[in-house]
Formats: sequence, C-alpha cells, structure tokens
Amino acid sequence: MDARGRVYITRRGVHQHQGGLWEFPGGKLEVGETARLALDRELFEELAIRVIDAQPYIQIDHDYGDVQIVLHVYTVSDYSGTPCGAEGQEGRWVPLQSLTAIGSNYAFPVANQPILDKLTVMD
Repeated sequence: MDARGRVYITRRGVHQHQGGLWEFPGGKLEVGETARLALDRELFEELAIRVIDAQPYIQIDHDYGDVQIVLHVYTVSDYSGTPCGAEGQEGRWVPLQSLTAIGSNYAFPVANQPILDKLTVMD
C-alpha cells in the first residue's frame, strides 16, 4: 500500500487461468528459487520495478480442482521504478476501499479472498 492508501493490481490475461480477473502481481517460483527471489524477479518482469524492501504478509494454499497453488504474499514497502504493465497487462493503483467494499468493481480469483479479508482489517 502506498502513502495514499492505494494498492497496485493487474488484470490477468483472458487466456490465462482465472483470465480477466484482477490480481496482486507476482508469479510462479522457479526451481531452486525462494519466495523472496521470485517476488523480486516477477515484479521486475511484470511491473518493471526493483524491490528494495518487502515483508511476508500471508501464505495461502488453495485447490481450484484443476490446479493447486500456494501464494506467498508480500507487502512491498520500498522499490525503485514506476510500476507499469511491462508484459502488456492492465495495471492500476486503486484505493484499498475500492477492493474491499461490498459490490467492488474488481473481481479477484477465489484464492485471493484471504488477502482481501486481511486488507479489510487494515482499512
């Protein structure tokens, strides 16, 4: 979350699993990679930023039936660069209240609900 109470989200490509939904940027761990190294690599690839400081926030295990995932979620407190959709995906800063409000215009994958619930406590 930035100083203005906003978070940066991106929209998944329509041909991806859970396509068209909004998400918190990040991605898959590569073989031998720690969650923190994956965060650094993925945010550079997806948003063109370099993470300077980040803290673990929540870990989520979710089974979609066709795919099982583990989300290692971090809060990034310091970075260099300006976030943008470096892979052509839509991205935007949105007020936290926009994500956590009933009837929000931002639909997220089910696995992201625990993140949204925890953010609601911060709101």
